[in-house]
Amino acid sequence: MAQTKHEIQALLAQIGGQPRHRFGQNFMIDGNLVRLIAQSGMIHPSDLILEIGPGTGTLTEELLAFQAEVLAVEIDRGLAAMLREKFATANFRLIEADALAGKHALNADLLAAIQKAKSNGKTVRLVANLPYNIASPLIIEMLIAGVDDLTFTVQKEVADRLRAAAGSEDYGPLSIVAQMLASVEILRTLPPQAFWPMPKIDSALVRMQRVDRLAGQAGPFGHFVHQLFSSRRKMLRKALLQADFDAENILAKLNISGQIRPEELTPDDCFRIFTAALGTATSDQK
Repeated sequence: MAQTKHEIQALLAQIGGQPRHRFGQNFMIDGNLVRLIAQSGMIHPSDLILEIGPGTGTLTEELLAFQAEVLAVEIDRGLAAMLREKFATANFRLIEADALAGKHALNADLLAAIQKAKSNGKTVRLVANLPYNIASPLIIEMLIAGVDDLTFTVQKEVADRLRAAAGSEDYGPLSIVAQMLASVEILRTLPPQAFWPMPKIDSALVRMQRVDRLAGQAGPFGHFVHQLFSSRRKMLRKALLQADFDAENILAKLNISGQIRPEELTPDDCFRIFTAALGTATSDQK
């Protein structure tokens, strides 16, 4: 059974804790939505399920009901101790740490677990109510690491950026890299009242299924796209020149106008330009 707001408050009181803004903690208190997240994860008993930010374990209970192994990552020391005790006899493992080792790297133990599961032929799925403060980089690093699909709640504005089309207000580097690594689907919008403490914005339930079109070059490609968008309002020719690429050669080779802005490029366009730019980069850039 999903935990109510009062049950979550009581569990936190037992460990002398409270929601921590610096950890991006917003606990889901709508039982129907908790079950929907678990059901949307398409879980099979042979899978490895990753849950980042399990909190008091309300979603964890639903995930374990599918008989799959659950590997959770929790940074809050008090909550980690509670989870270890609560799920001591379950098919449950816990990493007590930050899920990210840096802005562009997963926690080493988490990454090793993903790689081991993949080498053993397991499907690896993320199913989580993600901490808001690490959601964007975590999603990309999970996809780069080979996680097969991700079902998660996140701020609605982040969900909109993940699936944004070229030329739209929400379109940017996150949209481009995410769409080159996976399909993106917003399953539903979640109101602030579904969480405690109640956030000031809507959230969304998102599903991403990995389809890597970057041929193992996600890191360099992401850096390249950020270079382009650092000059978002400038023309493409000038953006390439500022990044020290041979703009005229690249644009002529691809038959792309230098007068368009980077935000008008589709993800595929960006990758074509990236591939061409590799041949014109300076030794420092390579």
